[in-house]
Amino acid sequence: MQIPETLLEQLNSQADLVGMIGKHTTLKPAGREFKGCCPFHGEKTPSFYVNPETNLYYCFGCHAKGNAIGFLKDFERFSFIEAVTYLSEQTGIELPKDDNYQKKLKYKKIIKSEGAKPYPAAHHHFDDTSLQDSNHKPTVIATDWQPNQPPAQEQAQGDLYSLLDSICQYYQFMLHSTPAAKQYFLDRGLSEQTITAFGLGYAPEGWQHLEQVFPQDLEGLQILGLVRQSKTDGRTFDLLRHRVIFPIRDNQGRVIGFAGRSLGDEMPKYINSSESPVFQKQHILYGLYEARKQKASDYLVVEGYMDVISLYQAGIYGAVAPMGTAVNQKQIERLLRYNPKLTLCFDGDNAGQRAAWRTLEVAAPILYDDKELRFLILPDNHDPDTYIQAHGAEAMRQAIDKALSLSAYLYSVLASQYDLTRPESKAHAMAALRELTEQLPKGSSLKWWLSSDIYQKIKALGNNRYPSSTVDVIDYTHDATDTISEIGLYLLHNPALLTPDPLAYIITNSGMDTAHLALSERLTNQAITPPELPSWQNLASPMLSEIIATIQALPDELVYDDTVDANQRAYFIIAAMSDETKQQLTTHWQHFTQTKITQKVQDNRPLFFEILCNAIQDWLKNEQQKNSRSLLLSEIYKRRLQALNHWDALHNKAPLAEILTK
Repeated sequence: MQIPETLLEQLNSQADLVGMIGKHTTLKPAGREFKGCCPFHGEKTPSFYVNPETNLYYCFGCHAKGNAIGFLKDFERFSFIEAVTYLSEQTGIELPKDDNYQKKLKYKKIIKSEGAKPYPAAHHHFDDTSLQDSNHKPTVIATDWQPNQPPAQEQAQGDLYSLLDSICQYYQFMLHSTPAAKQYFLDRGLSEQTITAFGLGYAPEGWQHLEQVFPQDLEGLQILGLVRQSKTDGRTFDLLRHRVIFPIRDNQGRVIGFAGRSLGDEMPKYINSSESPVFQKQHILYGLYEARKQKASDYLVVEGYMDVISLYQAGIYGAVAPMGTAVNQKQIERLLRYNPKLTLCFDGDNAGQRAAWRTLEVAAPILYDDKELRFLILPDNHDPDTYIQAHGAEAMRQAIDKALSLSAYLYSVLASQYDLTRPESKAHAMAALRELTEQLPKGSSLKWWLSSDIYQKIKALGNNRYPSSTVDVIDYTHDATDTISEIGLYLLHNPALLTPDPLAYIITNSGMDTAHLALSERLTNQAITPPELPSWQNLASPMLSEIIATIQALPDELVYDDTVDANQRAYFIIAAMSDETKQQLTTHWQHFTQTKITQKVQDNRPLFFEILCNAIQDWLKNEQQKNSRSLLLSEIYKRRLQALNHWDALHNKAPLAEILTK
């Protein structure tokens, strides 16, 4: 298997080198690096350094040096293939399954005639008077080819990176040729310098403008998902039309995709280009390339592209945004490698604060004692972009400096959800806190300090040492239904989901049960038994266990009778349960039926499968964390998690009946 240098660069740059080496020697922050005793030779005075920005290590004593792959080969005694496979599973970057990876970056160019000269990818000129569409609106095409080009036959294959760069230049040209589009950015307060720095552009209104400008590259445009084919009449059309364009760059600064913001009434307001061989959304943070180019030292996670750009223009570097989805654990882990203190800034409305809480839950398993999360809650439902426009850059800097600590944020959220003057509510608040802190890394002292600090604050309310008027309470509405309880609620609504056993089905069909087989020889050599697979007993809370046991005792005519009202059946099942479980279910059931059950029963089954997959993923991550000291066991859990994620991505949108019949 040949692995191209570009892919090796990605693996080495995104690997958690500090975490890998930290399993074998204690590393402590030393400026922008980490310092410790060299694991390669015995020493009492630390002379070993790891740089999380370059992801390189060096020992001034024995002169050992290298990158992530080098460390796995030299210290862990991995083969090259074992090393890159391990890093692939750690980072989520897929390895080529054969020697055709480099070919995936290529596509066939359409050469019209033998004498035709394809344009050079990064050097061309656009003429906006050359072509008009059927509505007599000017459409820009590429006409001015540069001299000294290679012969046409040598250009028979195109490169996706070069095509993306050309498209980016085309969109930039269109922005400066379309005053109304450019005015959008000017009205948002952006300068010419900022527009240039981020390569902002505009996609015109025409349905086939990319095909007209790049007629040789139709295959490449379709691979990138920028040109699609209608299912009704087979015609091709552009994904991005009449939208201002935000180019998306990878760690090396290469354009790998685009985001488009509508200038009209089109919905959705934002569209990202499709995933492709060069663009995987879960690995990319918008603005990270620009932040590292400016040597940012502090990082801030925000929600939108304009937030990143406005902060950059204000001289506040280090702002990044996920690709239209929630920030994931790997992305947070990477930012915490650059700086152990990370600030989360979400919109001030309830939706933004729910996103902040979900991000905290995602980050909890990697919040070791040397890491710190801070929370910036902007007033009056502002986001960073609007806050800078209203109050200026200096006010934004002060707001970032005053961001809430994790303890202050947790107390504020709990105070918004519970009446902390009542003993019962205090107990509920501490239970909610305990549920979160249980997700922190094993052995973390942060768990104890958070519990102690918030307990003292809640206790002090009775002594009037913390008057309620001095407490900053976040206006935050949180759905307290955890994932496991939500699984139980779906089963209450439709008990037939238990037959056939969905957990066993997922484990078998995702390949989780065979993910360890490739490591059998190493398991045997080290006398290690493969770890157990998830079971209902692993996942279940007492409430879910009781729901499953009650459903399994029901007669089939009740479980499978579609004429029985779902609410009546649910209350019949609840009535057979213990008083404690009844009270819990009654608390959640009304909210669940109002917010989750909005379609027919069969339409909700895929969502149940998705939630069950999330529960399995959480269990696998927790088990992986518990076994992180054992490289082999950790690798097995990673392989199982990768198999589950791949299966989930392929199947979670298909109807359950369709899945089970495959």
